[in-house]
Amino acid sequence: MELLTGIFSAFGLSASAGLNAYIPLLVVGLMNRFTDLLELSGPYDIVSNPAVLAVLGVLTAIEVVADKVPAINHVNDAIQTFVRPTAGALVFVASTSAAELNPAVAVIAGLLVSGGVHATKSTVVRPAVTATTAGIGNTPVSAAEDVLATFASILAVLAPILLAILLLLFIYLVWRWIRRLRHKDRPEPSVA
Repeated sequence: MELLTGIFSAFGLSASAGLNAYIPLLVVGLMNRFTDLLELSGPYDIVSNPAVLAVLGVLTAIEVVADKVPAINHVNDAIQTFVRPTAGALVFVASTSAAELNPAVAVIAGLLVSGGVHATKSTVVRPAVTATTAGIGNTPVSAAEDVLATFASILAVLAPILLAILLLLFIYLVWRWIRRLRHKDRPEPSVA
């Protein structure tokens, strides 16, 4: 059961890294340093070092602010194309390091999950928000992403199975919403 919850936790943390690279690393570092809820083995316990936590705090603040400023948010997303998957891989392998999971598999899974979330965010969600709101919606959407990344990161450590259930429920609701939109777009058959 520990392996399963560790994997659920790792998936949640790496998905969060796809939204904001530094929030899940900061959450993991803080929880490892100040609680008994998460124990990282070396060398991954370095994220709980006070100097590393300070740097992660500064980087989190920079990313949060940069993602709210028009035009800079697009530059930030371009830079984060490399940073977010790397952070996702790091947090995945760090959170599963005590489990019997091959580190190469963990790195690949973290890269794919965080990279997939980032790609969806930067190529589908954000362009749609920009196009439909003339860019005005980007700031509130960015704030919602930060809140979601924080909430999911904390939940991934405290209740990873609950996070998995909520994620499956969210996917189901989105699937139903898309089906409903497609059904509305179909022309009514004409009666002749």
